[in-house]
Amino acid sequence: MKSIPILFALILSTSALAAEPAAPANPHAGMTMPQTAAPQTTLSQTGKVLSTLSVPGYTYVEVSQGKKTVWLAAVSAEVKKGDSVRFDDGMPMTNFYSKSLKRSFPSIIFVNSLMVDNGKK
Repeated sequence: MKSIPILFALILSTSALAAEPAAPANPHAGMTMPQTAAPQTTLSQTGKVLSTLSVPGYTYVEVSQGKKTVWLAAVSAEVKKGDSVRFDDGMPMTNFYSKSLKRSFPSIIFVNSLMVDNGKK
């Protein structure tokens, strides 16, 4: 008879050991990540829109800068002929072929930011 209480105690201790262990404390609790400012893009270039071409995801903009004309490629933007725009220096490419437009650009600038600036504040 003494073996039944011992057997019962063994079963209880085994089931207690088989239970899932408590999750360990979060080692990162209370820590904060350093805040870094997003890089600021300087919109140092300006121009007047001569024409636009839109495809899914991109807008191609022909811009007049005085006597010079440049093509820009930007993430989809709502611009129209006659708009004044500001944009960053971007990344120039030569002999760029656009598969979506099925056309080549002798020179094009891929800009990070393109903003309509018609003098409204």
